[in-house]
Amino acid sequence: MEKYIITIDLGTTNIKVGLYNSQLQELYMSSLTVQYVTKDNYVEFDPEEYWAVCLRCFENVIDAACIDSKRIITISLTGQAESLIVLDTNLTPLRNGISWMDSRSVQECEILKGTFDIRKGYHITGQADIIPTWPITKMLWIKRNEKNVFKKAYRYLLLKDFIIFRLTGRLVAEYTVYNFSYYLDVRLKQYWTDILDFIGIKTGQLPELIEPGETVSIVKEDIARRLSLSSDVTVNSGALDHFAGMIGTGNIKEGIVSETTGTVLAIATMVQQLKINEYNIPCQYNAIKNTYVLMPVCESGGVSLEWFKNNFFSDKDFNYLNEEIAKTMQVKNEVIFLPYLTGTNSPEFDVKARGVFYGLTINHTKIDMARAVMEGVTFLLKKNISLLENMNIKIDNLISLGGGAKSVVWNQMKADATEKNICIPEYEEATSLGAAILGAVANGLVGSIQEAVGKWVKMKQVYTPKNQVLYTESYNKFIDIYERLTPVFHTA
Repeated sequence: MEKYIITIDLGTTNIKVGLYNSQLQELYMSSLTVQYVTKDNYVEFDPEEYWAVCLRCFENVIDAACIDSKRIITISLTGQAESLIVLDTNLTPLRNGISWMDSRSVQECEILKGTFDIRKGYHITGQADIIPTWPITKMLWIKRNEKNVFKKAYRYLLLKDFIIFRLTGRLVAEYTVYNFSYYLDVRLKQYWTDILDFIGIKTGQLPELIEPGETVSIVKEDIARRLSLSSDVTVNSGALDHFAGMIGTGNIKEGIVSETTGTVLAIATMVQQLKINEYNIPCQYNAIKNTYVLMPVCESGGVSLEWFKNNFFSDKDFNYLNEEIAKTMQVKNEVIFLPYLTGTNSPEFDVKARGVFYGLTINHTKIDMARAVMEGVTFLLKKNISLLENMNIKIDNLISLGGGAKSVVWNQMKADATEKNICIPEYEEATSLGAAILGAVANGLVGSIQEAVGKWVKMKQVYTPKNQVLYTESYNKFIDIYERLTPVFHTA
């Protein structure tokens, strides 16, 4: 009798629900858009509506796939990390959820930096800086600006915790998501009480911490009825989207690097021990038990190209940009773009950095600028890869995923600029596949993550370096421009 696995990817732009058989072949994937309320630097969402979209997406899959839903054995979760939800004593949201994209807590970052030594915080959390993305800063913002909400707050959850709670009734969380909270002690795998005490939050207001890929519980009775599931369907804690994606691309041993050019640019390589390093590259707990991930994250990733298209080519799609850029690739681009539209994360962590076009003349076109945006993100990738190599991490191949991996011209650009092979997985939904693998292992469909990767993860194409000369001078200029402009960025 066939068995099925459901995955739920709690995305920033879309929620994706996937259906897999016992051989981890995708049978159906449904995606629905997430709605936000935005004003200035506030980005919020309705947690109950987000949950409702998850259910609708789930129902779409069951209806379209025409399977016996009673044969679904587990639901495995993945998705974003830092979006914060505050519950009252009835375990219902006290206010809108605050997205990780929200940047209201700049002042709170400065308060925390003035109280806690950044270097010590790096050793504890694996994160090299305190930035508005981290939920700890939003908690302090609520305390300072919404005193009534802070007083009534009974539980603080991150988004995946909330969906697990709605599915099972249990308040639990897994480590890979809390890597990005700035209140997880990544060394001890427990909450960092000093910073929580400073804000006035007790560990009892936070969910119980468990391992990624662990079975949480069975689905609640009412949810099982609504979705026509059997009464013994389990919910798996899964892992953060980037770490699930590592599994789904076969990045499960040292020496392999994966990069995701999605809304953000995320680079990841597995290490056996926690590596706090001189380059301030973040190091987090992995989805594979008792291993770690060096993970530079740059928020000005694919969002830079999306911003450019929306403002300069609003009537065109990305295929058009790819085709037109490809026509220019025989010569070096004189235009340089610094992709710091949201400041910089790794390796500089400079919130005051800004996006810059350099080298424009009257002869340049919008396509030259679009290519410069792609190249700027590529140079950011090269910069972080170089730092990993400086830490004696050997890198031969990069596994590329995310929306950027669909672009032939961008893949070749990355191969030429980094002088590495760029490997494209056969299966594009690597994050959902990684979550499915975690569910399959937990339910005994396969013996281990390593066995699952050997059976089901394949590469479909490899881009090799062909025209490195296009990028050597431009990359050096990219580095030089940022260094020269840094004082300007910090001028009041």
